[in-house]
Amino acid sequence: MSHTIRVEVVSAEAEIYSGEATMVVATGEIGELGITPRHAPLITRLKPGKVVVTQSNGEKVDISITGGGILEVQPQVVTVLADSAIRSDEIDEAAALAAKQEAEDALANRTDAVEIADAQAKLAQALTQLQALERLRKTLKH
Repeated sequence: MSHTIRVEVVSAEAEIYSGEATMVVATGEIGELGITPRHAPLITRLKPGKVVVTQSNGEKVDISITGGGILEVQPQVVTVLADSAIRSDEIDEAAALAAKQEAEDALANRTDAVEIADAQAKLAQALTQLQALERLRKTLKH
């Protein structure tokens, strides 16, 4: 009996993670989802947030899903199809802070609904990346 499940996390730009895991935790639209081997088949939407993959050696891979996506659970594989995603340890903090400031400035100087929606999306993406960095720092302290 296998105590792991195959996990594939991909974005429109690249493959983010591929490997075996004992657990996957993701931010679904209605809350946190915990997926382990032998989980019932499932398809659900993900909102911007985190996906944490616990590898068979116990190490955790923290991934920031910055644009939402879809999670599919099949008997042998968990697939995350993200609009945009990045491993938390690869986030450029300076760029995320600059993007956050730029989005906040755009919201302060808003002129039409399209600009507001674009600025809100950019702000959400920057905040998701900064939250992922904070989780990573807390993990490294312990």
